[in-house]
Amino acid sequence: MTKVVEFENIAVFVCQQIHIFLIDFLIFVSRCNQNSFTKTCGEDSDCGLTNACQFALNQNLSHVGWYHLYNFLGLLWIICFISDFGDMVLAGSFAGWYWTLDRKKDLPIFPISNSLSRTVRYHMGTLAFGSLIIDITKVIRCLIEYADYKLKKYSKYNPLVKALDCCCKCCFWCLEKFMKFINRNAYIMTAVHGKKLIKSSRDAFLLLMRNALRAFVLDKVTDFLLFMGKLVIVGGVALISFLVFGKQHAALEDKVPLVHFYLLPVILITVGTYFITTRFFSVYNMAVDTLFLCFLEDCERNDGSVDKPYYMPKELRGILGKKNKLKTSNQAIGT
Repeated sequence: MTKVVEFENIAVFVCQQIHIFLIDFLIFVSRCNQNSFTKTCGEDSDCGLTNACQFALNQNLSHVGWYHLYNFLGLLWIICFISDFGDMVLAGSFAGWYWTLDRKKDLPIFPISNSLSRTVRYHMGTLAFGSLIIDITKVIRCLIEYADYKLKKYSKYNPLVKALDCCCKCCFWCLEKFMKFINRNAYIMTAVHGKKLIKSSRDAFLLLMRNALRAFVLDKVTDFLLFMGKLVIVGGVALISFLVFGKQHAALEDKVPLVHFYLLPVILITVGTYFITTRFFSVYNMAVDTLFLCFLEDCERNDGSVDKPYYMPKELRGILGKKNKLKTSNQAIGT
């Protein structure tokens, strides 16, 4: 009997503590209102003895705006860093596949994991520096948009202000696109050679300039193919969802629940499909860019000889008419 009473006392005590904790939490997350505090937590209760609600004089903190700006800069930097980190990991895995001569024996079992470990160990500073550059350009563009919002009443009547605003927007948009292009190719060269960002940016830019026509044609063909792939997938999913939710087929009338506004789920599914397809096709885009840079460097560094064989696949060598010379018996004995 004593044990039962002790157990009941312990249970009551635990319930009281949970009740007090919930009240304290509600008071903490809500604004301090004295009337609400008095009704919810009286002075004689345990909650009233451990908590208080008092009026404090509001202060005008002039530096709060700078704190918000600092948090905004950090948020953009983190977003850019995460995106660049994924590009670096993908570039490392694709480059590792290309620069493996015997792909049947020497390829690693987990290429993504190996590229991830190399990126975390050696290239975090490169990613931080590169993402910071993109972050600064994005912040400048946001400041220009904010200035445009403030100067709209003047730009309606002053064509000079409107022209300067349009020029600034265009210039910094082009600058951001150019820096993303440079950083993307620099990450590929860093994944291949392990060099610093500035040197990798220079090597990648010069390599592309020496093969500008090839780069232009491949970029446009890749963009067209990826666009057609997105269009087919998103259009197909949108058509199927319209047929399903709109009950355009007699076989679907008993299997699909009644939806009065069937266009809403169709639109949501289409938008979600577009974003998912874009993320998946970005992997293919990164693969094309990485393999193209590796191919260009392979053509410049190697000539197909025994000492400098081509690393490109056999099918690509057949298309380009390039061959690797095989080792003779004397060379094999000498080595």
